[in-house]
Parts: sequence; structure tokens; C-alpha cells
Amino acid sequence: MALVPLSRKGAQRPSRPNAGAYLSTTREDMEARGWDQLDVLIVNGDAYVDHPAFGGALIGRFLEGRGYRVGMISQPNWTDTADVSRMGTPRLFVGITSGNLDSMLNKLTAQKKVRSEDQYSPGGHTNMRPNRASIVYGNLCRQAFSGVPIILGGIEASLRRIAHYDYWSDSIRRSVLLDSKADMLIFGMGERPVWEVADRLAAGETLEDLRNVRGTAHVLRKGQWEHIEPSRFIRDGKPVFLPGYDEIKESKEQFSQMSGAFQKETNPGNGRPLIQPHGRRGRLPQPARRAPDHRDHGRALRLALYPLSLIPFLRRGHSPPTRRSSTVSSPCAAVSVAAASVRSPNTRGG
Repeated sequence: MALVPLSRKGAQRPSRPNAGAYLSTTREDMEARGWDQLDVLIVNGDAYVDHPAFGGALIGRFLEGRGYRVGMISQPNWTDTADVSRMGTPRLFVGITSGNLDSMLNKLTAQKKVRSEDQYSPGGHTNMRPNRASIVYGNLCRQAFSGVPIILGGIEASLRRIAHYDYWSDSIRRSVLLDSKADMLIFGMGERPVWEVADRLAAGETLEDLRNVRGTAHVLRKGQWEHIEPSRFIRDGKPVFLPGYDEIKESKEQFSQMSGAFQKETNPGNGRPLIQPHGRRGRLPQPARRAPDHRDHGRALRLALYPLSLIPFLRRGHSPPTRRSSTVSSPCAAVSVAAASVRSPNTRGG
């Protein structure tokens, strides 16, 4: 069965939702739309520019085009929870991105000198986002939204989904999932995974049910991963065990072995799930998402009904708040991480 064409001659195009309006950023915006609660809240480390080059806006508009009520909070004050909770608790999840650029690289040059301006903040102002923004925002949202799934995304989280070398501190750091206290991490191109996550949470599934979503990573608690049999060959569907955080912290050889094994599993066509012990915890990243194929007919049809080309981006910045955030150190919890990427033949949506 062939993919449904994204446009047909004479076919009636669907109307654009909220044309001429930004994503909701305040309670007043929600009331103007007749909403009493958001489905998804996106916390963004950059200024809100309604343009497809900005990941937070793209994901927000993508979900909005599929019927979800989406709100955006850009560069919130991270000293307390008042700013980030101004639109209330979302029904499905909170999505967090540090922005289009790693938050530390945004602040410092390669020589570790403080930059004079921030190209992704209103007026080029600096100190509008915290250091290691994914970690700080994750802990902030955990305080503000008890019991609501917290999902990391964006380049900063994607590059830190396993234990890694941190140039800024010249040390080995554990997975960002542990330090941020998030429930899930979506890496790489996030449109299809975040859509699947939203659909399945809306259908009543739990976070544990979502561990087979490709392009995601999760934390496994003690007792959930130790019994898993490691992969012996590529097509057996079992996970590859990476050297643990404690091992790579002490041995450059183990770090090199981890890096090589990790790179070999990045191909979405034959990548296997990964498990990396972090003390008593394990991190489970799924293989990367595949491109759509003929088995995705149902979702291809929905994409055809509302293709990306119809997303009503305003292509301009939203008026920023009149607040300047002060610098705050990033909170770090002393916990071990297990990240594993799981592949399942029953994964929904391809």
C-alpha cells in the first residue's frame, strides 16, 4: 500500500487552527479559546518565535494541528514555580527543551568566556535561561506539577541521554534524565515520537506502557533491568548493555568502549535498545525513529489531512515578558541512571 499523497488535485484542504494567533502563553489566552486546561505544556529555554526553525514552536504547532491544546512558556523565572505554573497543570504532560542551542554553549564560548549577547533571547539579553537548562527546568516542573509526566527534548537533552563527557566541567556526568528528574527523554527528530506519546497517554496508557516508543529513553528502577538478557546478535531484539556510569568515570578504556558501542546502535534500521547502569538504576534508550513507510498508512493518512505545510506559523516573535531572570545554579541529585532504547515489533506508528 502506497503512502497517501500529501496533496491531491481538487482535494479540499482543512482549515488552519488558530490562524493569526500564537500558541497560548497566558491564562487569558486559554480563556479566549474557551479552554479550562491544557493538554500539553511546553517549557522553552529560547524566546518564543513562532517559526518552524525553533523546535519548541514546531512541536507545539505540530501537536496543535492534531487536536491537542498546547501552551508555551518561554524562558520562565526559575527561582520559583509561579511563572511556570501560570497556565495550570496540563492534562497529558509537560515538554521541556533548553532551546535551539545547548544552554552552556549559548552562554560560553569554546574558550569558556561569557558571551556578550544571547541570539535566542529578546534584545540579545543574557542570563535569560539557567545553566544546564534542561536540568533546572526539569526539577522546576517536577516541583510545580506533581504526578504529571515530564518529558525532555531538544538538542541539549538528546546529546546527554547517556553518561557523557562534559567539556564545561571537564568531568564525566551521568544521563540528564537522572539529574532533571524527568520521566522520559525524546531524542532526535521529535515530531512522530511526541505525537505517539500524546496519543497513547490520551488513550489512558501509563509511562511504563510507553517504553517501546522508538526515539525515547527512560529510567529503569532497581529490579526492572538486572534480569534482562543482553543482545547476542543484531536481529534478536534484545538490548545492548553499555559500560556503566561508575565504570566509565574511572576508566578511559571503558569510556571509549561505551562510545563505540553507542555509535554503532544509532542507525534506525538496525539499532538495538541500550541499557546503561547508573548505580542501582539503568537507562533505556530506544532506537532512533524510522522514516514513515507503507506500514504507517493510518498515520500517513492523518498527516495528509493536516500536512506540515499547513501549520500556521506566524514567523515572528511573541512579545516577551518584562522580566529578567537572575542566575541560579543547577540542582543535581545523587542518583544512578539506566537509559535504554527499546525496540518492539509492536511499536505503534512505525
